[in-house]
Amino acid sequence: METLYAITTGVLTACGLYLTLRGRTFPVVVGLTLTSYAVNLFLFSMGGLTTDGATIVNGDGAYADPLPQALVLTAIVIGFAMTAFVVILAMRARSEAGNDHVDGRKEDRE
Repeated sequence: METLYAITTGVLTACGLYLTLRGRTFPVVVGLTLTSYAVNLFLFSMGGLTTDGATIVNGDGAYADPLPQALVLTAIVIGFAMTAFVVILAMRARSEAGNDHVDGRKEDRE
């Protein structure tokens, strides 16, 4: 299970970084979203992966740590708000600049 989490986190991070370095606005937004998903998965895996963990601590046995779950839930809400803000910001920049390049320059078609 840990190997699957590590591979998935690595793939999400690599795809997010690749899309973030693109020249258009929409791939940058998708790349930032994928990177935030990778960070959420990383935070969740830091709590330890238990398959038979109890949700309430009775004193004995393994239990699921609630702190990483709370951090991931908070990060999901903040990530959603930031994605909405970046999409609105990109729409505004496109309407003012006339194109959707990240740096605002037009393409050289010669």
